[in-house]
Amino acid sequence: MESTKFNLFSFSGKMKTLHLSWMAFFITFVVWFNFAPLLQMVKTSLGLSTQEIKTLLILNVALTIPARVIIGMLTDKYGPRLVYSALLAICSIPCFVFVLSDSFIQAAIARFLLGFIGAGFVIGIRLVSEWFPHDELGTAEGIYGGWGNFGSAAAAFTLPTLALMFGGEDGWRYAVGVTGLMSLVFSVIFYRNVQDTPKGSTYFKPKHLAAMEVTSKGDFVLLLIMKIPMYAALALLAWKLAPSNIGMLSDTVVNAFYVGLVVLYGYEVFQVWKVNKSIFFKPVPEMHQYKFKQVAVLNVLYFATFGSELAVVSMLPLFFSETFELTAVLAGMVASAYAFMNLMSRPGGGWISDKFGRKSTLLILTAGLAVGYFMMGQVNSEWPLWLAVCAAMVCSFFVQAGEGAVFATVPLIKRRMTGQIAGMTGAYGNVGAVVYLTVLSFVDYQTFFYVIAGTAVLGFATLMFMEEPSGQIAEVNEDGSVTLINVSH
Repeated sequence: MESTKFNLFSFSGKMKTLHLSWMAFFITFVVWFNFAPLLQMVKTSLGLSTQEIKTLLILNVALTIPARVIIGMLTDKYGPRLVYSALLAICSIPCFVFVLSDSFIQAAIARFLLGFIGAGFVIGIRLVSEWFPHDELGTAEGIYGGWGNFGSAAAAFTLPTLALMFGGEDGWRYAVGVTGLMSLVFSVIFYRNVQDTPKGSTYFKPKHLAAMEVTSKGDFVLLLIMKIPMYAALALLAWKLAPSNIGMLSDTVVNAFYVGLVVLYGYEVFQVWKVNKSIFFKPVPEMHQYKFKQVAVLNVLYFATFGSELAVVSMLPLFFSETFELTAVLAGMVASAYAFMNLMSRPGGGWISDKFGRKSTLLILTAGLAVGYFMMGQVNSEWPLWLAVCAAMVCSFFVQAGEGAVFATVPLIKRRMTGQIAGMTGAYGNVGAVVYLTVLSFVDYQTFFYVIAGTAVLGFATLMFMEEPSGQIAEVNEDGSVTLINVSH
């Protein structure tokens, strides 16, 4: 752990690691969201129907749910430096495939595979936690998350202009190609300039990669229950692509997919049993125990915060253009106010957590989240536009500060499993997005906002079960000695 001062304008030691981490995350989000701002151009160029475009949007987020879990495990095992560099390099390939695609199927496969780059976020959470002490961790993770997340807004602002500068029907291809090139180049820069831990520190790895470790029988059952929504969200995506909805997949393929998910869940239950069966015969020493309910609560909160952010960012331009009869360009600019809040809100949520405690911060922000979305549900065409924009920005503050506060807590649960825990919590954000966007396809905008407010109230209730991280985490070195890591003052 580096003891140097927290100075945002420094580019050495832990601050260099933080800056390179948020830049890597920023690039993954630019690549992941390089399609949304160019929808119209892609639609015209490839001759796609509105339904096919909607399918591409769904496919873009589909793979991120399992990807975040897998990437979290790989990060714990092989270290953030190698995994982030590899992800940036490998994911430039489907980006280039998308650039060269000339049919819906080619574009669909490329967008589906690009969902993997959305898992990059998880890697930096572990990396930043290795370099910063507990009293700076929330702020550092908030800066990493907030500034990196801004990549989606940066893509929305710059890529249409870039496409027009290249000009012609293929302008969008060049714009998307530039993002792939950025990813490839930065993978080399990242690998050459980052270390997994400060000099002299140990990088603790989990004993098992196949499944998450738990330390009590109750936690074993809770882990299996918390896995179900991730499979349900993937089943929901398959259902959206079935003949009765979008019609991209046949009934046979969809049913095969359902069976596959059930088999996969069964396999995962087996792996969890294999890794954790010893707890049924011999209790885990108290020093090495952790409470999985902490992870479960953070999963629910990230479902409501990041899940709603992903869903709202997707629908807000349309909401403003339909409610206030704005042009597409103006609606996009107005809606971007929501994403802009990321630059300060997420670091703010982490900083407040560092100063005033993790649980109390989450309680206040979750309550604000519920009120914010309830307020958004009241917005209609009789409101002045400026007031509606203010309501969206206030709501956005609580959403993103809440995300910052969630990931100020994640690294304080069990250090060697930070990647796995961040992967699961991050995946829950995507599960939330899938659920909310599915709800939106059935109800009006007002009801959609009320549903999110309702889940925030549910999140507030689950927070009652969370315990403020305190004391120290015990991790065992390879030679058998124990290192104690402080998680509170």
